[in-house]
Amino acid sequence: MARTPVQESLRVVFYSHDSQGLGHFRRNRVLAHSLAQRLPVVTGQDVTGLLVNGVGGAHTASVPRGFDVVTLPAVTKTGTAYGAGRLDIGLSAVTALRSEIVRATLGAFAPDLVVVDRHALGVDGELAPALADLRATRPAARVVLGLRDVLDAPHAVAREWSRAPVSVVRELFDEIWVYGDPRVHDLRATGELPAALHDMVRFQGYLAHGRVEEPAGLDPDRPYVLTTAGGGSDGMALCLAAARAQVPAGHGHVVVTGPQMSDADHRAVERAATPRTRVVRSVPDAAGLIRSAAASISMAGYNTATETIATSVPALLVPREWPRTEQVIRAEGLAEQGAADVLRHADLSSARIGEWLTTHVGRRTDRAHLDLAGLSSVARAAAHLIEAAPHPEVRPLHPTRDRSPQEVLAHAG
Repeated sequence: MARTPVQESLRVVFYSHDSQGLGHFRRNRVLAHSLAQRLPVVTGQDVTGLLVNGVGGAHTASVPRGFDVVTLPAVTKTGTAYGAGRLDIGLSAVTALRSEIVRATLGAFAPDLVVVDRHALGVDGELAPALADLRATRPAARVVLGLRDVLDAPHAVAREWSRAPVSVVRELFDEIWVYGDPRVHDLRATGELPAALHDMVRFQGYLAHGRVEEPAGLDPDRPYVLTTAGGGSDGMALCLAAARAQVPAGHGHVVVTGPQMSDADHRAVERAATPRTRVVRSVPDAAGLIRSAAASISMAGYNTATETIATSVPALLVPREWPRTEQVIRAEGLAEQGAADVLRHADLSSARIGEWLTTHVGRRTDRAHLDLAGLSSVARAAAHLIEAAPHPEVRPLHPTRDRSPQEVLAHAG
């Protein structure tokens, strides 16, 4: 599949809507690192790209060489409803602004590959005009919808798919990449994905092995056990229970509350901590801490779960249960495969955490039966798509200038 080297780099754009937490941006950043490393070997071309996201403060130092970050005006989410983030102009005005920024970015950057994380058309259809423009003006560009292993309960996901009609997805996207192992969870079989899109699905495996290792930024005395709460905005109950838990003899305990936990909640966790428990706000690379831990306790977000199953460290998952059941489904699927233990919120207590730690520190968990090679699989899939793309030509089939997301959806549907 190797191509004759040419001067110009391949151009890749990763989009994530990012309304809460850091998971979408982190997943795209991991993918960017993988393509930056692996695509030049396969295609003979260097890779340059953009990570388009809605989380302020995304540090460019954490992205691969040749990549930069485009930050969209923020949106926020309460329950299942979106709203404007920082701007006091209403959601429709914010998404219109975000839509124009993305459309201008794709038009000027002219990518060879666009990877959209989780929400096919973004917030309130904001991606539709940009993707329609790209199809019209750069038909050789490939567009992929990247899905984590679990979306949500089928009835909840059905509402989301009603805002991204199958006909539109089929017109604007070339493939759907699922970053998981269907033996753990198959979102086609559960009804999370419309049947008319099943033929577009390519399971890639978990994005686990081959992640770029960064300094953890913290080097606790060993042995130690670890508790992490992802971004931390909804991790207060877990962190409090963990901070108060009895620490196994001869071990320290590190609790990472997360950069999005409120200052007041973080201080409460600090006050609750036992003498051998150290509470920190955040670390550059939680994966490094997980690899060296004697046992790991965490929520069950995609990134933390995959960073954990890439190791043999015993894991206790305490999944978030509202407003989505995604983490519960993931945790239970991994537990059925013997890859982790699960503690539901109704049973969460310092005593239960202490008991689990005492019986699991120092053990090893074999996860070799899982497909953990998603990063290398994605690179091969990207190379294949780019190689198979038609010869570039300008073909203005569906001009979308000055059309709203709703008009694009109506036209495509």
